Amino acid sequence: MGPAQAPLGAPVGRGWLLRLVIAFSFTQGAVSMARPAVSYRALSVGADERAIGVITAVYALLPLFAAVPLGRRTDHGRCAPLLVAGVVLISAGCALSGTSGSLPELAAWSGVMGLGHLCFVIGAQSIVARRSAPDEQDRNFGHFTIGASLGQLTGPVAAGLLVSGQGGEMARTSGLALLVSAAAAAVSFVSLWRLEARTARGASAARRSAKVPVHRILRTRGVPAGIFISLAVLSATDILTAYLPVIGEERGITPTVIGLLLSLRAAATIACRLVMTPMIRWLGRTVLLTVTCLLGGLLCAGIALPVPVWGLALMLAALGFCLGVGQPLSMTTVVRAAPDGARSTALALRLTGNRLGQVAAPASAGLVAGVAGTAAPFLMLGGLLVGAAGLGLRASGGKPADPSPGKPADPSPGTPADPPAAGTPADPPAAGTPVGPAPTGTPAVPVPGTAAEPGRRPAPARDTS
Repeated sequence: MGPAQAPLGAPVGRGWLLRLVIAFSFTQGAVSMARPAVSYRALSVGADERAIGVITAVYALLPLFAAVPLGRRTDHGRCAPLLVAGVVLISAGCALSGTSGSLPELAAWSGVMGLGHLCFVIGAQSIVARRSAPDEQDRNFGHFTIGASLGQLTGPVAAGLLVSGQGGEMARTSGLALLVSAAAAAVSFVSLWRLEARTARGASAARRSAKVPVHRILRTRGVPAGIFISLAVLSATDILTAYLPVIGEERGITPTVIGLLLSLRAAATIACRLVMTPMIRWLGRTVLLTVTCLLGGLLCAGIALPVPVWGLALMLAALGFCLGVGQPLSMTTVVRAAPDGARSTALALRLTGNRLGQVAAPASAGLVAGVAGTAAPFLMLGGLLVGAAGLGLRASGGKPADPSPGKPADPSPGTPADPPAAGTPADPPAAGTPVGPAPTGTPAVPVPGTAAEPGRRPAPARDTS
């Protein structure tokens, strides 16, 4: 069987993926830098813990209402405009947060920032899904999420370097950090060119008009599993970032060491995504997803044990490596399981689950910690990841876990289908359908297994560089 074919009309090579990763690094870095800076700015104008919680919730909750409509639009149109809109909204939200002086304004601009991040991620994930052949999806989604990891690694560090002081000084430095984050997001415009192929204007009427109901998408085997796995992995990352400083305070670990431990976790996640392709070849995607979720659950529970700092560092490095698998493979799980013509909507539903997890998981962790102590949230996360491991096993029961390498990727709307390669047998016509007249006037009957007619243009070979 020959190599997988790239979508017709797609630019050669994977330069588009590198540009997309660069753009995602800057936008994610800007958001990761702006979110703590918004909290510091709110504190400088008199916010208490509840006000900080409301501002944080607005970032996660406001985009929930736009996720499915944006996914629908992307299913039946181009993706690149969403990237541009996302960068504009992120830059505007960051800059206006840096100049606002009231809590309602900060909450509103935080919501704008969250909406921009949602637009960018839906558009970017849809581009990766469309432009990747089935046997390339795991690798390309893994490389794509490296951009998020780089942004999450550098953004908080940059915010910590810029924000300092108390009262009026904190207001000034946090505003500066927000303006710098707006500029960082705007830098991603440099990479937003030729990320998707220009498609023909006339997409098929069937694809334009078909709208798969949301309940049907959610009931498709594999989609709920992908959503839950993504939610569990993201919740583990968020709660780890929020509660590891509390664990450090109880055990006498300095904030500097805690910061290094969190950076170690992020670096291990990046390393995992760089070697994901050979791991999938060795273990298979279903086994890899299940094993890493299971090990991640055990490691999360292990953080609750009173281990020395070096033991905690080893556990966090291993945990970061395990958590690096869940996000990209959950994207592939959702894309493969979703009905045709609803893949962007399914990815939007996955992001909706992520946002709900970002709201519900910290709230649940806070309740658990208040009742059973600060180590209890890590036990809760362990159970969540073990449940995700079980769903990872069930997710493979839908579409094949390892597609045949010769199956082409889903083309963008309006892109002509690839013609069969030379020598590929032609499909026989339906019963009773005449084929062009034979020289004698008798209708020709196709013989099964005969080669396609000569003169047909061979399909373009996939560039492997």
